[in-house]
Amino acid sequence: MKRITLWMVATLLTIMPAIAPITAQAQTKTPVARERQENQKDRIKEGIKDDDLTRREAARLKAEQAKIEADKLKAKADDKVTAAERAKIQREQNQASRNIAKQKNDKQERKR
Repeated sequence: MKRITLWMVATLLTIMPAIAPITAQAQTKTPVARERQENQKDRIKEGIKDDDLTRREAARLKAEQAKIEADKLKAKADDKVTAAERAKIQREQNQASRNIAKQKNDKQERKR
C-alpha cells in the first residue's frame, strides 16, 4: 500500500510541472472571440468595397472593433480571462455584429 501511494505521489510530482502551464495557457486564449473579430473585420471591408458603408459608418465600426480588441487585451493582462470577461467580450461582439448588419443594410451608400 505504501509503495502504491509513494508511486502515485512521485508520478503526480513529475507530471504537475508539465500540466500547470497547459491549464494556465488555456485560460488566457480567446480563439472564438478572435475568429469572430476577424469575421467582423472582413464584413466591414466587404461593406466598404461594395459601397454599403459610408466613410463615417466604416470609421465607427472600426473604432468599435478596436475597443473590443483593447478589452480583450485588458482581460488577458492578468494571464487569466474570467467567465465574466468572456461574457463581456461576447456581448460587445454581438452588438458589433448587429451594428455591422444594420449599417450595411441601411439606405445610405458611399459616395465616390
